[in-house]
Amino acid sequence: MPEQLPGRLPGPSAHDPPAGGACGPPAAPASPVALPQRLCPAVLDLSGLRDRPAARAPRTLRAPLELYLARVAEQDAQTLRQAREVLDAEERARARAFRHDRDRDAYVVAHAALREVLSVVTGVSADALPLTREPCAGCGGPHGRPVLPTPGVHFSLSHSGGLVLVALAPAPVGVDVEELATVKVMLSAQSALHRAEADELARLPAYSRPAAFTRAWVRKEAYLKGLGTGLVRNPALDYLGTGPTPTDPAPGWAVRDLLVPSGYAAAVGLRTC
Repeated sequence: MPEQLPGRLPGPSAHDPPAGGACGPPAAPASPVALPQRLCPAVLDLSGLRDRPAARAPRTLRAPLELYLARVAEQDAQTLRQAREVLDAEERARARAFRHDRDRDAYVVAHAALREVLSVVTGVSADALPLTREPCAGCGGPHGRPVLPTPGVHFSLSHSGGLVLVALAPAPVGVDVEELATVKVMLSAQSALHRAEADELARLPAYSRPAAFTRAWVRKEAYLKGLGTGLVRNPALDYLGTGPTPTDPAPGWAVRDLLVPSGYAAAVGLRTC
């Protein structure tokens, strides 16, 4: 039997800017992929990270998409300590730079979770994964999103508040999670909306606008991470909608909302052909 990731797996088929990732040459699926309108991530169990086998047989990705969720608050002191131990030197330095424990813990859990799921797929131990960075999409500097040399393994990472999401796919993918926007944040980011999205938001009652804005925002971020541009591309260029169901932004791309705990919104963008 192939080795399974720890956690409760979904049914069949189921932040920093560097959080998204893709690697290897772009390879479109053999045929267009159909995704359900709402997806539910598996819940990761990160306890005992350092007790995992040092080497495992690689596992084929479950097409078209794998999604994993971790809750920062559920990790005990031992798990957080072990999570720090699987990070590389650069990640540990970034973790130490955070002022607040809650932000440091979220970063550590996020990057340990990413390493854990990539370890199972590649067969390389979590602390030995050869993660590098692409050139920045904006300036070309060596601080773009993380990538693996392994062809055909694309990934994306996002964390917000106490929630972490990881997406893996055999095609370019992006994932984003955000705490529901405050009115102040929503008003300051109105320019990020497509004109039609801004009109939709204006027609809603005031109490509904923060949730609708956050839905639109995570959809945009997920798509732009999948494209590899991040916010270098103007998010107002693409219409994904503020309503209950996202609109696919371009031919060959699917964007779907994710089922996440109350107080958050999340989405994934996947190249489908």
